[in-house]
Amino acid sequence: MPEKQTGGISVNTENIFPVIKKWLYSEKDIFLREIVSNATDAITKLRRLQSLGEAESTDAPFRIDVILNKEAKTLTVEDNGIGMTEEELKRYICSIALSGAVDFIQKYEGSGDDAKSGIIGHFGLGFYSSFMVSDTVEIHTRSHTGAPAVHWVCSAEGEYELEESDREAVGTEVIMHISEDEADYLNAAKIREMLQKYCAFMPVEIYFDDGEEKKEDEAEAPVNDTAPLWQKPASECTDEEYKSFYQKVFSDFREPLFQIHINADYPLNFKGILYFPRITNQYESIEGQVKLYYNQVFVADNIKEVIPEYLLMLKGVLDCPELPLNVSRSYLQTNSYVSRVSAHIVKKVADKLVSMCKNEREQYEKVWGDIKTFVEFAAMRDQKFYDRTKDCLLLPLTDGTHVTVGEYLEKAKEKHENTVYYTTDTSLQAQYVAMYEAEGIAVVKFDSLLDTQFAGAMESHLDGVKFLRVDADLAGALKSEAAAEADTALHDLFKRVSSNEKLEVRSESFKDSEVPAILTVSEESRRMEDMMRMYRLSGGEDKNFSFPLDTKLILNATSPLIGRIKELLVDDAARAEALAGYIYRLALLSHRSFSAEEMQAFLKESYRILSDLSK
Repeated sequence: MPEKQTGGISVNTENIFPVIKKWLYSEKDIFLREIVSNATDAITKLRRLQSLGEAESTDAPFRIDVILNKEAKTLTVEDNGIGMTEEELKRYICSIALSGAVDFIQKYEGSGDDAKSGIIGHFGLGFYSSFMVSDTVEIHTRSHTGAPAVHWVCSAEGEYELEESDREAVGTEVIMHISEDEADYLNAAKIREMLQKYCAFMPVEIYFDDGEEKKEDEAEAPVNDTAPLWQKPASECTDEEYKSFYQKVFSDFREPLFQIHINADYPLNFKGILYFPRITNQYESIEGQVKLYYNQVFVADNIKEVIPEYLLMLKGVLDCPELPLNVSRSYLQTNSYVSRVSAHIVKKVADKLVSMCKNEREQYEKVWGDIKTFVEFAAMRDQKFYDRTKDCLLLPLTDGTHVTVGEYLEKAKEKHENTVYYTTDTSLQAQYVAMYEAEGIAVVKFDSLLDTQFAGAMESHLDGVKFLRVDADLAGALKSEAAAEADTALHDLFKRVSSNEKLEVRSESFKDSEVPAILTVSEESRRMEDMMRMYRLSGGEDKNFSFPLDTKLILNATSPLIGRIKELLVDDAARAEALAGYIYRLALLSHRSFSAEEMQAFLKESYRILSDLSK
């Protein structure tokens, strides 16, 4: 057997270049981001060396120029940064996987607190993204050291030539000769769109020359904003700046509800601005958009792994220099840094809600209708979020005001301790609501299925507290002190006219004598029916199954109408039955919508009563 041998895997350029050209990035457009990022690094490095006194300073402003030449079929990216010597070009360009940023950081990381600041660090492999759209790529570069300028040219097959260049200015010029089948990248509008997407906030001014003749009075302007709002301290940002930034980045003419400015220090080290968008109607898409940046370089849209699913309606930007520039979803799903960033975002959102509720209560109540669905969902999904926000979860009342759960319970102590009454339909349940409000009992207005689920979740957090819909039972505060005698004959009559022999009928003395009867459904059975409805809507089986509701008819012993029916039971049973049937249907109508058959019967009975009255 031969001796143990060691060696390295060799990859030939003729094998690796086709892979680079086709598979290096999921989107070809990213090549421009990579080349401009390299130019940004070159300028960042030179700035650093100048600050250390290791490079000569000049008055010339740093800039990056992107130049389109349709006739020559070239796209050029030029910078006035650090440049390269022949040795550096061979080291960083001719060795595909080696990054010049790594060497630079290692050499200067101990030279000051901001030594690493702004280094994007993807030069080696990122440069070769240019071959995804080019047949040939040229480099003209002159180092700040005064070494001779170098010209490098390489074909898509990986064969290169190296010679002296006539470039006089310090910096680097990358000329991409766009291939025939990638002619779209000679379109000025497309290049401008790519710059806006990937380079809109890079820290060095970028100028785009589309090859068109400029007007004499047309001032040169960079295509990017080198100092994005998230880089500023929140204390220095105005409301107008926040709104303007939101509308510019997301092309949304509406103003956001409010924003959360994040500036997390070590060990998280990320910045960003998150907005709660304004939703104009319930049918509008509620999916937000969070843009991820790496040292002001665009990485991706809608990185859902960074934002918890219950906060996905947020719009905003996050700049995370601790993440790699070419981050993958699998990396985000398993990375501990990402999970800590996500947890910090949840905390900041909760802190913002608490602060608004405490210090800007009027404004907070105005936006609650827009955010309550998301906040309730978050509180149901995340115990920590609930613990932080429990004192700022608002309940909208039927009178248009808002209270917290604690405020509601405190006010209700005298009349209905530990019970929250609510309505899910202010029109249909208007009679019930009016009875409660007449006794000074506030009624909460729930207008979505999530609200009732949220109520159930709140009960699990609040010991002894119950949420009851106004038609769940007759509250003690609505009853008078007078005793109500059970009347078997009367109860049997109402069972008969309801066509439901299993209907439970009982008598109570209401404070409001004008209401002859009400129908109630127990909270537990109605919630079970809601769950079954959701199950059916989500594709569950047994779509015709209907959960039996625990329904009761409560007759008002203080009502003159009920008293008259009791008299008619002795003198005119047919008339008593007609009145009882009509009262039952009125009670049913204030409880739920009629079926077609019930509506037909109700109208027929109404017409007959009107006919009798007209005689």
